[in-house]
Amino acid sequence: MAAPTTPPDWTAIEQRQDFKALLAAKRRFIIPATAFFLVYYMALPVLVGYFPELMKRPVWGAVNVAYAFALSQFLMTFVMAALYVRKSREWDRMEHDLLATLDSPSAN
Repeated sequence: MAAPTTPPDWTAIEQRQDFKALLAAKRRFIIPATAFFLVYYMALPVLVGYFPELMKRPVWGAVNVAYAFALSQFLMTFVMAALYVRKSREWDRMEHDLLATLDSPSAN
């Protein structure tokens, strides 16, 4: 049977500079990425609604600007996901470093 462990002191963890740095690093990516994604995603219906002639222009064969823009949203989603995965590796390292300091005897 495993020895009972004491629950972490969440208030103390919240005050640590390395925890604050982790949250700040996440915010620096997530907030702008979300804003960009929403603007890019909502641009298609807005452009189709306000600039229908521009969006009807052919780009390649039967593909017009609206279809090309819609297809570009798939590409943008994959790029955003890849960027998120790359950044999350950095956050994971920061989190593991934080947990390692909490688990060390000198942290207690």
